[in-house]
Amino acid sequence: MLLFLNLGGGEVVVIVILILLFFGSKSIPEIARGLGKGMREFKEATNNIKREIQDSTQNVTEELTEPTKEITEEINQLTGSVQRQINTEISNDPEETKL
Repeated sequence: MLLFLNLGGGEVVVIVILILLFFGSKSIPEIARGLGKGMREFKEATNNIKREIQDSTQNVTEELTEPTKEITEEINQLTGSVQRQINTEISNDPEETKL
């Protein structure tokens, strides 16, 4: 039993016969080719749109990578100097080491 959009086998046969009667056996391949071309063009268009979006986001990502690296390095330098100051103060204050 063919379950395509809840249609039975007999219903599909009736639809195919109606299509043959309405369009004729010679024009059905032309219609199928036209549908195939339309589907192919639609798929290519969606792939082009996806590619353009990915390219534009890649450019933005590349533009933001360098500044974020610089900011991260500056933060690491600041935190490193603060950590060194804390370690120096702890090692220079003998009363706090007794606690």
